[in-house]
Amino acid sequence: MIDLKTAPFFLDDESIQWVSDTLKDMSEKEKIGQLFCPLGFFDTAKAIRHFTEELEIGGIMFRPKPAKKLLATYRKLQSASKIPLLCAANLEDGGSGATPDGTHFSMPLGTSAADDDKMGYYLGKIAASEGSAVGCNWAFAPIVDIDNNFRNPITNLRTFGADYKKVIRMAQGYLRAAKEENVAVSIKHFPGDGVDERDQHLLTSVNSLSAEEWELTYGEIYRTLIADGAQTVMVGHIAQPEWVKKINPMASPEVCYRPASQSKELLFGLLRDHLGFNGLIVTDASAMLGFACAAPREQAVPLAIANGCDMFLFNKNLDEDYNFMTQGVQNGTITQERLNEAVTRLLATKAALGLHKRKQSGTLIPTAEQSAAILKCSKHLKWTAECADRAITLVKDTQNLLPIMPSKTKRIYLNVLENRPEKNSALAMDLKTRLQKEGFVVTIRNRTLDLDFKKAMKGMITPSTIKLLRECLAGVGTFKNKYDLVIVVANLETQSNASVVRLNWKVIMGMGDDAPWYTSEVPTMFISLANPYHLLDAPMMKTFINAYTNTEFTRDALIEKIMGRSKFKGISPIDPFCGKEDTKL
Repeated sequence: MIDLKTAPFFLDDESIQWVSDTLKDMSEKEKIGQLFCPLGFFDTAKAIRHFTEELEIGGIMFRPKPAKKLLATYRKLQSASKIPLLCAANLEDGGSGATPDGTHFSMPLGTSAADDDKMGYYLGKIAASEGSAVGCNWAFAPIVDIDNNFRNPITNLRTFGADYKKVIRMAQGYLRAAKEENVAVSIKHFPGDGVDERDQHLLTSVNSLSAEEWELTYGEIYRTLIADGAQTVMVGHIAQPEWVKKINPMASPEVCYRPASQSKELLFGLLRDHLGFNGLIVTDASAMLGFACAAPREQAVPLAIANGCDMFLFNKNLDEDYNFMTQGVQNGTITQERLNEAVTRLLATKAALGLHKRKQSGTLIPTAEQSAAILKCSKHLKWTAECADRAITLVKDTQNLLPIMPSKTKRIYLNVLENRPEKNSALAMDLKTRLQKEGFVVTIRNRTLDLDFKKAMKGMITPSTIKLLRECLAGVGTFKNKYDLVIVVANLETQSNASVVRLNWKVIMGMGDDAPWYTSEVPTMFISLANPYHLLDAPMMKTFINAYTNTEFTRDALIEKIMGRSKFKGISPIDPFCGKEDTKL
């Protein structure tokens, strides 16, 4: 029996009766449909009918789309659904996680670098209120992983840092704000990412801490936030072998390294029994390799529910996964008791948000006017500017370069590194314009490297080859006579399915003006708008700044600080020196 009067549901008798009556009236097919939260790609009448009438799904998430379009989509879906839907968004860094019309507040690491617990609340308030303003009622946030490994390519900016106590404080602020906005949170990614250097999108990664170490860090985070009323937990495709062994000493290696999303020991034994979580458990995206490669999909889909998850997130093919789940119920992999338990928690989560009452009153989706009044409102923009000002961190300036001024270093060579290099990108042009307004003369590095390598390897000389060779073979004096200052700006954001986030100088044999050969010749400053660990690849940089989040507000504050009109206030939530001494020089 599930106690629906206690945390995190706190249902009154009327709502409990709704859960009970709804479950009683549901067919087996309807119950199976409730287990699914697919990713929405289409909002045509045919797609909506398939979701709501043929499959009768329990939740859905659309990628960010314009507010008016998202409102219209969710209004159609909720109207057509017999049972109100959980409508999710990755509200990790602000309302922009739901719609581009929302506020991009700050990446969690930047929020934490501002070193004020109220920033966690601001993040949650903006994310939840703006998510709700476009019809979302479920935040796949906050991320409560710990950035223990600077080589991990996915935690990075998405965490609140390396200190589990700070992770707790920032997440608590987010939870408090989300509750005020009546949006359910999903703390993630249990049992905790950030230990392994590998990405669970590409394999089943491993949280290799001992049970005791886990208990004192990740365990403390989950225990605290569960006590604070977190309604849902998202389970990662991450193994925690030491806890599996502790719960089941006879577990085979295969069982020990099974992803948590399919692990009975970690879901029932650790999360339910040991940590006492009574709320909804949802898998992380099931198309990720950490899930997909752990077992044949026909087995893995029902196994996730049988072994403790209550909802199945996204799909490789929705109809196929639905059939796999149905087969799992029919062959007994998922017992009727387990199916009813999962659906009860789903319904109870919806009831706790009052979705059943709001559906009756027609208030599940706000009006366009209500939405517009919240998205990017003046208060949210003010908080965003405040966070940007307080987050930017001066990691080092051992050459005493700052502040810069045109009277000393007028001619700037600007090299902007981005995930997808393009000539005169929007970011590069924006930075150039800002620096020119300060009186500098700015030359932007063209990083597209216009070179036909096949022709070059065959010894065929082209104009682009000649240009590059002239650059590579030019003397030091040529560069020094042209530029007084080099500013390298990196905006290399974490990306799913990328195995590394590292600097990649577009050069031939280490030559050319893209690579920072000039740091001993010309004053050079490095600014990261994303990954905070670039000193690992660029220890020769004597002035290094971490800004964490590429927004207009961050760039505004950045110029003020490098010009000396504003102090650097950020406190690094991680070790930007990557545990190495040479990076500090």
